[in-house]
Amino acid sequence: MRIAILASGSGGNAVVVEAGGTRALFDCGVTVRQLERRLGAIGLAATELDALFLSHEHIDHVRGTELLLRRRPLQVLATAGTLAAMPWKPGGAEVLVSGRETAVGELRVTPLATSHDAREPVGFVVRHASVRVGLVTDTGCISAALLEALSGCDILLLEANHDPDMLRFGAYPWPLKQRIASDAGHLSNTQAQVAVERLAHPGLRMVVGMHLSRENNRPELARRELERPLVGGDVRVLAATQDDPLVVSAKDGPRSGGPLALFDGEPAAAADTP
Repeated sequence: MRIAILASGSGGNAVVVEAGGTRALFDCGVTVRQLERRLGAIGLAATELDALFLSHEHIDHVRGTELLLRRRPLQVLATAGTLAAMPWKPGGAEVLVSGRETAVGELRVTPLATSHDAREPVGFVVRHASVRVGLVTDTGCISAALLEALSGCDILLLEANHDPDMLRFGAYPWPLKQRIASDAGHLSNTQAQVAVERLAHPGLRMVVGMHLSRENNRPELARRELERPLVGGDVRVLAATQDDPLVVSAKDGPRSGGPLALFDGEPAAAADTP
């Protein structure tokens, strides 16, 4: 399984998961021009995508959806609330139900309800063979049900949006600060750290901080907090950014054969302009 985080942040989000010849795009919050450039940087093309999963309707997750689907018809999967709230309605979309697994080619995907100020937002657990990847951004809290659904994941792509002090003393207007810090906003580094502590297990091999704020966070701060509950283990901790694709991979195979072989590379390409 290969996971390519093409972009992550309030400027746009897009993640590709590929395994067994199936390639699924999770969110298309960048322009199609950016998407094509970033796919090209990791050796893929938009014509090779098989499906598009949408987590929710906010612009930084759906910005390029309409043009992408006009150019490349894809299977679209989203919750009923997300589809109803989108300004442009993709025809023939498959409705996702939280907690109900769906199959796209070789991938098995389970949507997970999150807590965000959108109509019906979800995160995902993506499974192929023995590998499970959790992808959760845009949630103001981690519920007990979400923790249970993410348990046992080999790779966690988890929101670490802001440093609480940077948000508190930063330049954002007070109503926006309240929204971000609310239970329907975004996870802080501290909240993400607590979640990682709860989700750590012997099979966990990688944690990637996602959806970092440019104004209220720094990659080194997010990594430091996510690493705290993992000290002494062999879990790799990374932070995805808005500008440069990050690719990680996991070899499928029985866990009794040893740990997953994980590789975190350098950014695949320099940032492109919006």
